[in-house]
Amino acid sequence: MPKNSDWIVPDWPAPAGVQAVFTTRNGQAGAEGASQSPWDRFNLGDHVGDDALHVAANRAALQHSLKAQAVFLNQVHGVTVASLDTTTEHGTVADGAICAHPRVACTVMVADCLPVLFTDATGAVVGAAHAGWRGLAAGVLEHTARALRKMAASAVPHHLAHQDPIELMAWLGPCIGPEAFEVGAEVKDAFVRDDPGAQACFVSTHANKYLANLQGLARRRLKADGVTRVYGNDGSSNWCTVTDSGRFFSYRRDQSVLGGTGRMAACIWRA
Repeated sequence: MPKNSDWIVPDWPAPAGVQAVFTTRNGQAGAEGASQSPWDRFNLGDHVGDDALHVAANRAALQHSLKAQAVFLNQVHGVTVASLDTTTEHGTVADGAICAHPRVACTVMVADCLPVLFTDATGAVVGAAHAGWRGLAAGVLEHTARALRKMAASAVPHHLAHQDPIELMAWLGPCIGPEAFEVGAEVKDAFVRDDPGAQACFVSTHANKYLANLQGLARRRLKADGVTRVYGNDGSSNWCTVTDSGRFFSYRRDQSVLGGTGRMAACIWRA
Protein backbone atom coordinates (compact mmCIF):
# COMPACT_ATOMS: atom_id res chain seq x y z
CA MET A 1 0.00 0.00 0.00
CA PRO A 2 2.11 2.94 -1.22
CA LYS A 3 2.14 6.05 0.94
CA ASN A 4 2.90 9.74 0.61
CA SER A 5 3.80 10.49 4.20
CA ASP A 6 0.76 8.99 5.95
CA TRP A 7 -1.61 9.47 3.04
CA ILE A 8 -2.03 6.74 0.46
CA VAL A 9 -1.10 7.34 -3.15
CA PRO A 10 -2.72 4.70 -5.39
CA ASP A 11 -0.34 2.22 -6.97
CA TRP A 12 -1.93 1.79 -10.37
CA PRO A 13 -0.99 2.50 -13.99
CA ALA A 14 -3.03 5.66 -14.34
CA PRO A 15 -2.29 7.80 -17.42
CA ALA A 16 0.21 10.63 -17.11
CA GLY A 17 -1.39 13.71 -15.61
CA VAL A 18 -3.94 11.83 -13.49
CA GLN A 19 -3.31 12.38 -9.77
CA ALA A 20 -4.99 10.67 -6.81
CA VAL A 21 -4.68 10.41 -3.05
CA PHE A 22 -6.49 8.88 -0.09
CA THR A 23 -6.17 10.84 3.15
CA THR A 24 -5.94 9.16 6.53
CA ARG A 25 -6.86 10.39 9.99
CA ASN A 26 -3.31 11.72 10.27
CA GLY A 27 -1.92 14.74 8.54
CA GLN A 28 1.34 15.18 6.72
CA ALA A 29 3.86 17.97 6.20
CA GLY A 30 1.92 21.09 5.37
CA ALA A 31 -1.39 19.45 6.33
CA GLU A 32 -1.00 18.44 9.96
CA GLY A 33 -4.67 18.38 10.94
CA ALA A 34 -6.54 20.54 13.47
CA SER A 35 -9.30 18.31 14.83
CA GLN A 36 -9.39 17.06 18.40
CA SER A 37 -10.61 13.70 19.76
CA PRO A 38 -12.65 11.80 18.61
CA TRP A 39 -12.10 13.45 15.21
CA ASP A 40 -8.35 13.68 15.58
CA ARG A 41 -6.68 14.87 13.56
CA PHE A 42 -7.40 15.20 9.86
CA ASN A 43 -11.19 15.03 9.76
CA LEU A 44 -12.72 16.34 6.54
CA GLY A 45 -16.40 15.79 7.36
CA ASP A 46 -18.44 18.87 8.22
CA HIS A 47 -21.49 16.82 9.30
CA VAL A 48 -20.03 14.69 12.11
CA GLY A 49 -20.02 17.09 15.08
CA ASP A 50 -16.47 18.38 14.74
CA ASP A 51 -15.66 22.08 15.24
CA ALA A 52 -16.44 23.85 11.96
CA LEU A 53 -13.23 25.90 12.13
CA HIS A 54 -11.16 22.73 12.51
CA VAL A 55 -12.87 21.13 9.51
CA ALA A 56 -12.34 24.27 7.45
CA ALA A 57 -8.65 24.30 8.37
CA ASN A 58 -8.28 20.66 7.39
CA ARG A 59 -10.04 21.19 4.07
CA ALA A 60 -7.87 24.22 3.32
CA ALA A 61 -4.75 22.16 4.07
CA LEU A 62 -5.99 19.45 1.71
CA GLN A 63 -6.58 21.95 -1.08
CA HIS A 64 -3.08 23.34 -0.59
CA SER A 65 -1.56 19.87 -0.67
CA LEU A 66 -3.44 18.80 -3.81
CA LYS A 67 -2.87 22.03 -5.71
CA ALA A 68 -6.41 21.34 -6.93
CA GLN A 69 -9.96 22.25 -5.95
CA ALA A 70 -11.51 19.37 -3.99
CA VAL A 71 -15.32 19.41 -4.31
CA PHE A 72 -17.05 17.87 -1.28
CA LEU A 73 -20.42 16.23 -1.94
CA ASN A 74 -23.47 15.69 0.25
CA GLN A 75 -23.45 11.89 0.09
CA VAL A 76 -26.76 10.10 0.65
CA HIS A 77 -25.99 6.47 -0.28
CA GLY A 78 -27.65 6.93 -3.66
CA VAL A 79 -26.63 6.69 -7.31
CA THR A 80 -26.67 10.31 -8.48
CA VAL A 81 -23.49 11.33 -10.31
CA ALA A 82 -22.45 15.00 -10.41
CA SER A 83 -20.48 16.46 -13.31
CA LEU A 84 -17.98 18.86 -11.76
CA ASP A 85 -16.37 22.06 -12.95
CA THR A 86 -14.80 25.07 -11.27
CA THR A 87 -18.21 26.45 -10.29
CA THR A 88 -19.61 23.33 -8.59
CA GLU A 89 -20.57 24.07 -5.00
CA HIS A 90 -19.70 22.00 -1.97
CA GLY A 91 -22.71 20.10 -0.70
CA THR A 92 -23.97 19.03 -4.13
CA VAL A 93 -26.13 15.96 -3.46
CA ALA A 94 -24.47 12.99 -5.16
CA ASP A 95 -22.54 9.81 -4.43
CA GLY A 96 -20.51 9.89 -7.61
CA ALA A 97 -18.57 12.63 -9.36
CA ILE A 98 -16.94 12.94 -12.77
CA CYS A 99 -14.78 15.68 -14.26
CA ALA A 100 -12.80 16.55 -17.37
CA HIS A 101 -11.54 19.92 -16.11
CA PRO A 102 -7.95 20.14 -14.85
CA ARG A 103 -7.29 20.85 -11.16
CA VAL A 104 -10.83 20.01 -10.03
CA ALA A 105 -10.75 16.96 -7.76
CA CYS A 106 -13.58 14.45 -7.64
CA THR A 107 -13.78 13.76 -3.91
CA VAL A 108 -15.69 11.24 -1.80
CA MET A 109 -15.60 10.96 1.98
CA VAL A 110 -15.60 7.64 3.84
CA ALA A 111 -15.27 6.07 7.26
CA ASP A 112 -15.91 2.35 6.41
CA CYS A 113 -17.66 2.72 3.04
CA LEU A 114 -15.63 1.89 -0.06
CA PRO A 115 -14.17 4.75 -2.16
CA VAL A 116 -13.70 3.92 -5.83
CA LEU A 117 -11.61 6.12 -8.14
CA PHE A 118 -11.86 5.95 -11.93
CA THR A 119 -10.09 7.20 -15.01
CA ASP A 120 -10.22 6.33 -18.67
CA ALA A 121 -7.22 4.91 -20.52
CA THR A 122 -6.35 8.32 -22.04
CA GLY A 123 -6.60 10.30 -18.80
CA ALA A 124 -9.17 12.62 -20.36
CA VAL A 125 -11.70 12.14 -17.55
CA VAL A 126 -11.67 11.11 -13.90
CA GLY A 127 -14.34 10.08 -11.42
CA ALA A 128 -15.02 8.94 -7.88
CA ALA A 129 -17.81 6.96 -6.23
CA HIS A 130 -18.89 6.49 -2.62
CA ALA A 131 -19.93 2.85 -2.26
CA GLY A 132 -21.53 1.81 0.97
CA TRP A 133 -23.54 -1.37 0.64
CA ARG A 134 -26.76 0.48 -0.21
CA GLY A 135 -25.22 2.54 -2.97
CA LEU A 136 -23.25 -0.43 -4.26
CA ALA A 137 -26.37 -2.60 -4.47
CA ALA A 138 -28.31 0.22 -6.13
CA GLY A 139 -25.66 0.64 -8.84
CA VAL A 140 -23.55 3.67 -7.94
CA LEU A 141 -20.48 2.17 -9.63
CA GLU A 142 -22.37 1.41 -12.83
CA HIS A 143 -23.93 4.88 -12.89
CA THR A 144 -20.52 6.50 -12.39
CA ALA A 145 -18.89 4.34 -15.07
CA ARG A 146 -21.70 5.09 -17.53
CA ALA A 147 -21.38 8.83 -16.95
CA LEU A 148 -17.60 8.63 -17.36
CA ARG A 149 -17.85 6.79 -20.67
CA LYS A 150 -20.26 9.38 -21.98
CA MET A 151 -18.01 12.24 -20.87
CA ALA A 152 -14.89 10.54 -22.27
CA ALA A 153 -16.54 10.06 -25.65
CA SER A 154 -16.86 13.83 -25.98
CA ALA A 155 -13.58 14.71 -24.27
CA VAL A 156 -11.03 12.63 -26.18
CA PRO A 157 -9.77 13.61 -29.64
CA HIS A 158 -12.12 12.76 -32.51
CA HIS A 159 -10.08 9.82 -33.76
CA LEU A 160 -10.30 8.19 -30.30
CA ALA A 161 -13.87 9.17 -29.48
CA HIS A 162 -15.35 6.27 -31.43
CA GLN A 163 -13.48 3.53 -29.62
CA ASP A 164 -16.04 1.07 -28.32
CA PRO A 165 -16.07 0.50 -25.49
CA ILE A 166 -14.09 3.29 -23.82
CA GLU A 167 -11.69 1.57 -21.44
CA LEU A 168 -11.91 2.50 -17.77
CA MET A 169 -9.74 1.52 -14.85
CA ALA A 170 -10.62 1.69 -11.16
CA TRP A 171 -8.83 1.85 -7.82
CA LEU A 172 -10.48 0.63 -4.62
CA GLY A 173 -9.48 2.37 -1.41
CA PRO A 174 -9.58 1.24 2.22
CA CYS A 175 -12.94 0.19 3.67
CA ILE A 176 -14.41 -2.05 6.33
CA GLY A 177 -12.84 -5.46 5.78
CA PRO A 178 -14.44 -8.86 5.23
CA GLU A 179 -13.59 -9.99 8.76
CA ALA A 180 -15.30 -6.95 10.34
CA PHE A 181 -18.40 -6.25 8.23
CA GLU A 182 -21.22 -8.25 9.81
CA VAL A 183 -24.57 -7.70 8.11
CA GLY A 184 -28.08 -9.08 8.13
CA ALA A 185 -29.80 -11.25 5.56
CA GLU A 186 -31.35 -8.20 3.91
CA VAL A 187 -27.90 -7.03 2.80
CA LYS A 188 -27.01 -10.41 1.31
CA ASP A 189 -30.39 -10.59 -0.43
CA ALA A 190 -29.89 -7.14 -1.97
CA PHE A 191 -26.92 -8.49 -3.92
CA VAL A 192 -27.74 -12.16 -4.44
CA ARG A 193 -31.20 -11.70 -5.91
CA ASP A 194 -29.69 -10.10 -9.04
CA ASP A 195 -26.34 -11.92 -8.96
CA PRO A 196 -26.48 -15.42 -7.42
CA GLY A 197 -22.68 -15.62 -7.63
CA ALA A 198 -22.43 -12.80 -5.08
CA GLN A 199 -23.16 -15.46 -2.47
CA ALA A 200 -19.40 -16.09 -2.49
CA CYS A 201 -18.89 -12.67 -0.87
CA PHE A 202 -20.89 -13.62 2.24
CA VAL A 203 -19.83 -15.96 5.04
CA SER A 204 -22.49 -17.10 7.50
CA THR A 205 -21.67 -16.42 11.15
CA HIS A 206 -24.94 -17.37 12.86
CA ALA A 207 -28.66 -17.18 12.18
CA ASN A 208 -29.32 -14.54 9.52
CA LYS A 209 -25.93 -12.88 10.04
CA TYR A 210 -23.07 -12.81 7.55
CA LEU A 211 -19.61 -11.37 7.08
CA ALA A 212 -19.69 -9.35 3.84
CA ASN A 213 -16.77 -8.67 1.52
CA LEU A 214 -17.49 -5.14 0.29
CA GLN A 215 -14.50 -4.87 -2.02
CA GLY A 216 -15.27 -8.32 -3.44
CA LEU A 217 -18.82 -7.23 -4.24
CA ALA A 218 -17.48 -4.07 -5.91
CA ARG A 219 -15.09 -6.09 -8.05
CA ARG A 220 -17.92 -8.33 -9.22
CA ARG A 221 -20.05 -5.39 -10.24
CA LEU A 222 -17.20 -3.61 -11.98
CA LYS A 223 -16.28 -6.74 -13.95
CA ALA A 224 -19.90 -7.24 -14.99
CA ASP A 225 -19.93 -3.65 -16.23
CA GLY A 226 -16.79 -4.15 -18.31
CA VAL A 227 -14.27 -2.57 -15.94
CA THR A 228 -11.63 -5.29 -15.75
CA ARG A 229 -8.60 -3.20 -14.79
CA VAL A 230 -9.19 -2.91 -11.04
CA TYR A 231 -6.45 -2.13 -8.51
CA GLY A 232 -6.06 -1.40 -4.82
CA ASN A 233 -8.01 -3.01 -1.99
CA ASP A 234 -7.85 -6.80 -2.23
CA GLY A 235 -9.64 -7.55 1.02
CA SER A 236 -6.48 -8.15 3.05
CA SER A 237 -6.27 -6.85 6.60
CA ASN A 238 -4.07 -3.82 5.90
CA TRP A 239 -6.92 -2.26 3.90
CA CYS A 240 -9.46 -2.58 6.75
CA THR A 241 -10.62 0.69 8.28
CA VAL A 242 -11.96 -1.02 11.41
CA THR A 243 -8.82 -2.82 12.49
CA ASP A 244 -6.30 0.00 11.95
CA SER A 245 -7.37 2.69 14.41
CA GLY A 246 -4.03 4.47 14.11
CA ARG A 247 -4.57 5.38 10.46
CA PHE A 248 -8.26 5.14 9.66
CA PHE A 249 -11.53 6.55 10.93
CA SER A 250 -14.23 3.90 11.31
CA TYR A 251 -17.88 4.63 11.97
CA ARG A 252 -18.60 1.07 13.08
CA ARG A 253 -15.64 0.99 15.47
CA ASP A 254 -15.83 4.48 16.94
CA GLN A 255 -19.37 5.83 16.86
CA SER A 256 -20.85 3.88 19.76
CA VAL A 257 -17.66 3.97 21.86
CA LEU A 258 -16.37 7.50 21.27
CA GLY A 259 -19.61 9.18 20.25
CA GLY A 260 -18.24 10.26 16.91
CA THR A 261 -15.59 9.79 14.27
CA GLY A 262 -14.12 11.69 11.36
CA ARG A 263 -14.13 11.23 7.60
CA MET A 264 -11.29 10.56 5.19
CA ALA A 265 -11.32 11.50 1.53
CA ALA A 266 -10.40 9.84 -1.73
CA CYS A 267 -9.55 12.44 -4.39
CA ILE A 268 -8.72 12.16 -8.09
CA TRP A 269 -8.00 14.98 -10.52
CA ARG A 270 -6.33 15.92 -13.77
CA ALA A 271 -3.19 17.96 -13.17
